[in-house]
Amino acid sequence: MSQYYIIDFDSTFTQVEALDELARISLKDRLDKEKIFKQIENLTNAAMEGRLSFSESLEARVRLLQADQIHLKQLVKHLKKKVSASFSRNKDFFRENADKVLIVSGGFKEFITPVVTEYHIKKENIYANTFEFDEEGNIIGYDTENPLSQEGGKVALLRQLNLPGEIFGIGDGHSDFQLKESGMIKKFFAFTENIERKAVAEKADHITPSFDEFLYINKMPRAISYPKNRIKCLVVGNIDEEALAMMRKEGYNIRQRESIEEKYLEEAGVLFCDEAHQPTPMQLEQAGRLKVIGCFGKISNRKIADTAGENGIIIFDDPKHNPRNAEFIPKRVIDFMNEGKTHMSCNFPELQPPRVNNAHRLIHIHKNVPGILAQINEVFAKHNINIVGEFLVTNAQIGYVITDVNKGYDQQILTELKKIEHTIKFRLLY
Repeated sequence: MSQYYIIDFDSTFTQVEALDELARISLKDRLDKEKIFKQIENLTNAAMEGRLSFSESLEARVRLLQADQIHLKQLVKHLKKKVSASFSRNKDFFRENADKVLIVSGGFKEFITPVVTEYHIKKENIYANTFEFDEEGNIIGYDTENPLSQEGGKVALLRQLNLPGEIFGIGDGHSDFQLKESGMIKKFFAFTENIERKAVAEKADHITPSFDEFLYINKMPRAISYPKNRIKCLVVGNIDEEALAMMRKEGYNIRQRESIEEKYLEEAGVLFCDEAHQPTPMQLEQAGRLKVIGCFGKISNRKIADTAGENGIIIFDDPKHNPRNAEFIPKRVIDFMNEGKTHMSCNFPELQPPRVNNAHRLIHIHKNVPGILAQINEVFAKHNINIVGEFLVTNAQIGYVITDVNKGYDQQILTELKKIEHTIKFRLLY
């Protein structure tokens, strides 16, 4: 059966509400601009949460805009920089599913089309409102006959389209949930990467904090192997809020505690700590999910660093109160989690592999004994897997191998790589 993906635009495909942004552009010279901005924002939220009909909200917002075609060009340029991060990194999905993806929005084609067509979405698959202009190019209204300008417009449109297959809806607002309520779509996914509207999320089939999560639970190809919202980042001690903001922006599940408790450390993929709150070697031996530690200060003794290395856990640290570490530590952690880079680690051999496009990256951490690389390559050869790039570094304790391979391979190779003797940790990065 064919599958179709109905995706909202505002606060879903993009991080922002486009009409709100257009108001900030068109009204920037008005003395009462903040008052009008607040009115437009309130009208947007009232419609998205189902407290005001969409048609009433739209009419009132457009009336307040006082925008023209020059403002629209500025808006498009701005929106292209505001595509949601998880949509942006999964551009391949849109290219490979160009016939199945529909943008359905109560926004306007004048600013939606130039943004989403850069992601291989077909113009004929974009359903939205259209503005009306006067001879000078000022916005004076919109096509009120378009079903998307009216309450329940997305439901009416889908009835007209009568798509022959299963339909999945992805969005953040009440109008998106109405598709589920109508019984016309199989599942509704409340998209919360940019904003979570509780009234909508409570009714969803699934809450998806990123597009990666949507692709993951539906077992579809994606840019990263495991959604970051599923990776817990345990934070203990005095950690700068700027550092946590960087991790939140990446999508990690932040969990703050006053001390390192085993039950929370065992669930964590990332640990942020300060000099006064460091894990013991015994705790590290039990932390099976932990991949990386960012210490805001110096690791207190060599035993912690060595035990971490023996268990495949990389550590980045920095002198206490160093002005750079609020950015330095999370950047090192993010680069390791995203690319496998170990540059400036205090316990791992250093490696800065270049990013390879159209390939999968596999990480193999093992005890530094002879013959491991040969065994890894034997697995690839047995399955006729083409190696695009391969990098090996070692220290006295461990070997660290990153292999980039062509897409399209038997999943059995992942199991075989994990079973190689002396393997400490194995991870499919992307």
